Amino acid sequence: MYTKEFEIHTGNRAVVHDLTKQASAYLAECDVDDGLLHGWVPHATAGLAVLETGAGSDDDLLAAIDDLLPRDNRWRHQHGTSGHGRDHVLPAFLPPYATVPVLDGALALGTWQSLCLVDTNVDNPVRRVRLSVLAG
Repeated sequence: MYTKEFEIHTGNRAVVHDLTKQASAYLAECDVDDGLLHGWVPHATAGLAVLETGAGSDDDLLAAIDDLLPRDNRWRHQHGTSGHGRDHVLPAFLPPYATVPVLDGALALGTWQSLCLVDTNVDNPVRRVRLSVLAG
């Protein structure tokens, strides 16, 4: 197994950060023909998702999270900025992991699919993502 941790700067607003190019570049470093690429976010307030980006779906996802998990003071977990408790509930809906097949040395994503970090925690502008490759 090959593994590497990356630091991602997400800033002070909720973001969907496309990791596909970084994951593909890392996969090329590993020189694996077939296997699995596994992503892991070691944070209690972020998740990974496979979705289309750049055509509005990323903004739609953030809007859906705001609808489902409003940033207000209803949350029992109440440190940080107002509504931060919802960020700790996010990984139950968007898990901190994702696995993508690797075929012929490339991520076997669909035409419009991207591997993305979803971070709604405005209190933490830097995230870590661990990518691990298991050769088949």
